[in-house]
Amino acid sequence: MHQRKSKKILLYFFLLIIVSSIGNNTINNYKFKKIENINIFGLDEKNNQILLNKLKNLNLGNIFFINKKKIEKLINSNSLIESYVVFKEYPSTINIKIDKTNFFAKINDNGKNYLVGSNGKLTLIESGYNQLPYIFGKPKVEEFLKFKKIIDRSKFSYNEIKNIYFFSSKRWDLKFHDNILLKLPNNLTQETLDNLYEFLENYNGENFKIIDARLQNKIVLDE
Repeated sequence: MHQRKSKKILLYFFLLIIVSSIGNNTINNYKFKKIENINIFGLDEKNNQILLNKLKNLNLGNIFFINKKKIEKLINSNSLIESYVVFKEYPSTINIKIDKTNFFAKINDNGKNYLVGSNGKLTLIESGYNQLPYIFGKPKVEEFLKFKKIIDRSKFSYNEIKNIYFFSSKRWDLKFHDNILLKLPNNLTQETLDNLYEFLENYNGENFKIIDARLQNKIVLDE
């Protein structure tokens, strides 16, 4: 009886070794397919290709063990991208859908011209985008975006603005395409802008170029 149990134990032991060997050999011999295709949607052809080349340089390996942090770091460093979604298409394809940022203005920083994006990032430009207002001064991007939100909520059209001036006192001025300069008060609100809009509507056709609204409850006009 004892010998029979011993033989069974030995048999099970050898079977376990055989099964384990087969399993390990199968796993070792099986190679996961590397990522062969990366499709990017949302940018123009040139910038899609630039981003694609950078992603390929990451050596992403196979689709099951992608280093998400590497991809996120690379994409988040791109100033053209507002948001994105990454889709895996098994066995070896990655699709990246991108929403491009909106450009709101131009600004000079250390002698170079940049576009200010809705994503809070600056994008270097050589020329073009003449339809966008130019920011004079050195506001933080967050300060400008906050200021623009006030304009967008007001009765003014942002498209009418030619130049934007920022002062160290945190005050803003606006120059419109008709060359009227609007000097704004500190702590600007939507209500103040709406009142100034109504004022301009009522004085339409008057010969003045400067509207000074810096003082509370007072507007000074100058030709």
